[in-house]
Amino acid sequence: MELNEEQRQMQTWVHGFAKDVVRPAAHEWDEREETPWPIIQEAARIGLYSWEFIQNAFSDPTGLTMPLSNEELFWGDAGIGLSIFGSTLAVAGISASGTPQQIMEWVPQCFGTPEKIQLAAFGVSEPDAGSDVSSLKSRAVYDEAKDEWVLNGTKTWITNGGIAAVHVLVLSVVPELGSRGHAAFIVPPGTPGIRQGQKFKKHGIRASHTAEVILEDCRVPGHCLLGGKDRLDERLARAREGKSSKSQAAMATFEATRPAVGSQAVGIARAAYEFALDYAKQRVQFGRPIIENQAIAFKLADMKTRLDAARLLVWRAAWMGRTGKAFENGEGSMSKLFAGETAVHVTDEAIQIMGGYGYVRENPVERWHRDAKIYTIFEGTSEIQRLVIARAISGIHIR
Repeated sequence: MELNEEQRQMQTWVHGFAKDVVRPAAHEWDEREETPWPIIQEAARIGLYSWEFIQNAFSDPTGLTMPLSNEELFWGDAGIGLSIFGSTLAVAGISASGTPQQIMEWVPQCFGTPEKIQLAAFGVSEPDAGSDVSSLKSRAVYDEAKDEWVLNGTKTWITNGGIAAVHVLVLSVVPELGSRGHAAFIVPPGTPGIRQGQKFKKHGIRASHTAEVILEDCRVPGHCLLGGKDRLDERLARAREGKSSKSQAAMATFEATRPAVGSQAVGIARAAYEFALDYAKQRVQFGRPIIENQAIAFKLADMKTRLDAARLLVWRAAWMGRTGKAFENGEGSMSKLFAGETAVHVTDEAIQIMGGYGYVRENPVERWHRDAKIYTIFEGTSEIQRLVIARAISGIHIR
């Protein structure tokens, strides 16, 4: 239950970057609704945005380095945080489904170098397939003569979609098998047939680029199938025989990233709680600081309790994932569910404590409240998380 010296140093380092670089720039980039390239470049310059940092984080035997980093960075700002760490979703997709050779080849390209920064994107969702990933219409067809895969379809709600150098996309190979007929593919930089579609103007996380990715006869080499064709053929054969599949392309990634996403929500919640606490100590009404009123003090007590509980759920799930413990009761989904809903609750209460001052855009709690809402939606809505947990604890296929 205690961080080691290396983890504390890393936590302090990331917090310093969030405090000195990210938070002062947050309002500007939220208003501009553009990718904050100068901030990403600074993160790359100090080594925060790099394959080496992610490699060290993923190799932490406790599993806590990534959640710790996320919490501190997203305490600074969620939109900028996603611009910096959004590439890690593609990294998780490659690591979950790729061979060791593919991991070594492609993960470094997700980041590029400090001199030539590259971004990466991971895409599953489609216009008609959000929570229901079994309904993907995008297709990957194998051209045996050329040892190439031909990709067609539209992906949507993709972080870094279209501006990324490396895209990791999940498509249907055998539609009649539903989600068991999916596979993940690397689309290398400069590949013809992939382009950005609509860029979305969002309620929150506005410094993070979110767009459609359109595939039109996009051809990728056979070795860009994550895991390789032999493994895919074996998995499809098992599915056709009615046997359970050990992993599914999208789910393997989500299982690895839900605690990390939860830690981002914890960072937003902590920022709002700390801001509201300081405000309540300083704001005087009826002759005394408002924190002396139970109505305010009890709100802050509940905010702090939920914040700490969310962090502990995230840490447990991250530790379980890193040490290979089975998520028998949906612990990964628990962490994302509770952290996301805590972020919404805490930021809402922070605005209530501050009154009108919390509602205006000059104060950051308004932005944090907008940013928090996405954590009950992306990477599985709160309802989907409850479904996963309910199925896990009951052993029943609840619909």
